[in-house]
Amino acid sequence: MVTAKITSKGQITIPKVVRDSLHLHSGDRIEFVIQGQSEALLKPITKSVDEVFGKLHAPAQASKTVEEMEAAVAERIRTLNR
Repeated sequence: MVTAKITSKGQITIPKVVRDSLHLHSGDRIEFVIQGQSEALLKPITKSVDEVFGKLHAPAQASKTVEEMEAAVAERIRTLNR
Protein backbone atom coordinates (compact mmCIF):
# COMPACT_ATOMS: atom_id res chain seq x y z
CA MET A 1 0.00 0.00 0.00
CA VAL A 2 1.28 3.45 -0.93
CA THR A 3 0.41 6.34 1.37
CA ALA A 4 0.80 10.12 1.47
CA LYS A 5 0.45 12.68 4.24
CA ILE A 6 -1.80 15.75 4.05
CA THR A 7 -0.08 19.02 4.99
CA SER A 8 -1.67 21.73 7.13
CA LYS A 9 -2.57 23.49 3.84
CA GLY A 10 -4.42 20.42 2.55
CA GLN A 11 -1.71 19.48 0.05
CA ILE A 12 -0.25 16.05 -0.67
CA THR A 13 2.75 14.81 -2.60
CA ILE A 14 1.77 12.00 -4.94
CA PRO A 15 4.30 9.20 -4.35
CA LYS A 16 6.72 8.53 -7.23
CA VAL A 17 5.47 4.98 -7.77
CA VAL A 18 1.93 6.35 -8.32
CA ARG A 19 3.15 9.17 -10.60
CA ASP A 20 5.16 6.68 -12.66
CA SER A 21 2.27 4.22 -12.85
CA LEU A 22 -0.15 6.92 -14.05
CA HIS A 23 2.47 8.65 -16.26
CA LEU A 24 2.00 11.93 -14.36
CA HIS A 25 4.44 14.80 -14.78
CA SER A 26 4.86 18.26 -13.31
CA GLY A 27 2.00 20.46 -14.50
CA ASP A 28 -0.35 17.58 -15.28
CA ARG A 29 -3.87 17.84 -13.91
CA ILE A 30 -5.70 15.17 -11.95
CA GLU A 31 -9.33 14.67 -11.01
CA PHE A 32 -10.68 13.34 -7.72
CA VAL A 33 -13.88 11.32 -8.14
CA ILE A 34 -15.71 10.90 -4.83
CA GLN A 35 -17.13 7.40 -4.38
CA GLY A 36 -19.50 7.08 -1.47
CA GLN A 37 -18.61 8.46 1.96
CA SER A 38 -15.09 7.10 2.38
CA GLU A 39 -13.36 6.72 -1.00
CA ALA A 40 -11.97 8.93 -3.72
CA LEU A 41 -10.54 7.89 -7.07
CA LEU A 42 -7.57 9.82 -8.48
CA LYS A 43 -7.65 10.05 -12.30
CA PRO A 44 -5.27 11.80 -14.70
CA ILE A 45 -7.08 14.33 -16.88
CA THR A 46 -6.29 13.59 -20.50
CA LYS A 47 -7.10 15.62 -23.55
CA SER A 48 -8.38 14.30 -26.83
CA VAL A 49 -6.72 15.31 -30.08
CA ASP A 50 -9.78 17.40 -30.93
CA GLU A 51 -9.38 19.42 -27.71
CA VAL A 52 -5.77 20.40 -28.42
CA PHE A 53 -5.88 20.65 -32.22
CA GLY A 54 -4.49 23.98 -33.39
CA LYS A 55 -3.20 25.08 -29.97
CA LEU A 56 0.36 25.38 -31.27
CA HIS A 57 -0.59 27.40 -34.32
CA ALA A 58 -0.19 31.16 -34.07
CA PRO A 59 -1.10 33.00 -37.29
CA ALA A 60 1.50 35.74 -36.70
CA GLN A 61 4.31 33.26 -36.06
CA ALA A 62 6.64 32.47 -38.94
CA SER A 63 6.92 28.81 -39.97
CA LYS A 64 10.02 26.94 -38.76
CA THR A 65 12.09 24.43 -40.68
CA VAL A 66 12.67 20.94 -39.33
CA GLU A 67 16.28 21.90 -38.66
CA GLU A 68 15.22 24.96 -36.63
CA MET A 69 12.79 22.86 -34.58
CA GLU A 70 15.43 20.18 -33.92
CA ALA A 71 17.93 22.86 -32.84
CA ALA A 72 15.35 24.38 -30.45
CA VAL A 73 14.60 20.98 -28.92
CA ALA A 74 18.32 20.22 -28.52
CA GLU A 75 18.88 23.59 -26.82
CA ARG A 76 15.99 23.01 -24.43
CA ILE A 77 17.34 19.58 -23.51
CA ARG A 78 20.76 21.11 -22.84
CA THR A 79 19.25 23.74 -20.50
CA LEU A 80 17.26 21.10 -18.61
CA ASN A 81 20.33 18.91 -18.08
CA ARG A 82 22.41 21.68 -16.47
